[in-house]
Amino acid sequence: MRFKRTIFFLIFITFLSPVFSQEKNAGPKDKTFAQERKARKKAKFEAREKRRAEKAERKAIKKHHKRLQTKKVRKRMKESKRRSKLNNNNKREPFFRRIFKKKKRSTY
Repeated sequence: MRFKRTIFFLIFITFLSPVFSQEKNAGPKDKTFAQERKARKKAKFEAREKRRAEKAERKAIKKHHKRLQTKKVRKRMKESKRRSKLNNNNKREPFFRRIFKKKKRSTY
């Protein structure tokens, strides 16, 4: 009887040993919901800052290029930009401009 109880006890302990080893949290710890949210928020903030820096850099380059031009060239650039916007939006020139613009001479 005592022998059976000892064997039963040993078998019982061998089945419980994996359970005890799993309870020790020896494996990699999973991130909690709050930690994941914090990491996503940080990544989003860094991406936003990167986009802002790139936009500021592009704006500075454009401003420098514009500053190098003479006043006449800047005026011409502004007018060509306006015309390109009108063409891209499929809009005509204003009415008075169409009427009073110089006529092209034909070479007959």
